[in-house]
Amino acid sequence: MSRAKSTARVDGRALTHELASRESAIGVFDSGIGGLTVLQRIIEALPRENTIYLGDTARSPYGTKSVETVLRYSFENAEFLLEKGVKLVVVACNTSTAVALEALAENLSVPVIGVIEPGVRRALEATRNRKIGVIGTEATIQSGAYTRALKMHDAKIEVYSRSCPLFVPLVEEGWVDNVVAETTAEAYLGSLKRSGIDSLILGCTHYPLLKKAIGDFMGRNVALVDSAEETAKEVRAVLKQRSLARERGRGNHSFFVTDAPERFIKVGHRFLGEQVDSAVRIER
Repeated sequence: MSRAKSTARVDGRALTHELASRESAIGVFDSGIGGLTVLQRIIEALPRENTIYLGDTARSPYGTKSVETVLRYSFENAEFLLEKGVKLVVVACNTSTAVALEALAENLSVPVIGVIEPGVRRALEATRNRKIGVIGTEATIQSGAYTRALKMHDAKIEVYSRSCPLFVPLVEEGWVDNVVAETTAEAYLGSLKRSGIDSLILGCTHYPLLKKAIGDFMGRNVALVDSAEETAKEVRAVLKQRSLARERGRGNHSFFVTDAPERFIKVGHRFLGEQVDSAVRIER
């Protein structure tokens, strides 16, 4: 017996998805490798769930791309995951969340969760002086998505933003705890430290791997907010609310990339260890 299908239409294209079951996987996509920090938290919070991760490594980074390009890439990634029969899509990329989340949520036939709102909620809980910093890619910062989200919760919050484009290549080279990382953090974060913020949102999924360098420079009085853990909590809540949580067994995890699976596996070990033991390359 065939399963029922649900269809969404985007830019004249139909995105068709077989209605999800408990056994369906959680789909996660990112512009590249950084979204593995989000996947890691999802696996820890929901060890029974199957996951499918897509890293668009051939077109990474998204942070320097136009809005139109990021929208197109995001919908292509979501379409791939829908074809795999996922029951929920996690946009584990701050740039895609900032630019495309609303359009994805309106047009996809499954729940869509981004990484900005969970991080915003955690920062608002952490701040004491209502001065919050945000660091991210150029596209994320220019979008103003974090500022808008913070101000919607509290109009009197002071938001200080800074793009840090060199952080991503540092992470992917493994230069996260050396003098280069320390010097780069000091160059980018000096003005934020002087502003008196007491909470700093790491608005890119690569940045948690630089927590030591960032934290050492900012000092112990500044809370570093990694939205990955909060995103995993939201995924768990949505699955429970929709009676889609997998109830038995251990989850299986599949990885797909658009370029260089060997490099993805090598760098992926820094995020997820031996769980990233293989990746399938797909054509774009």
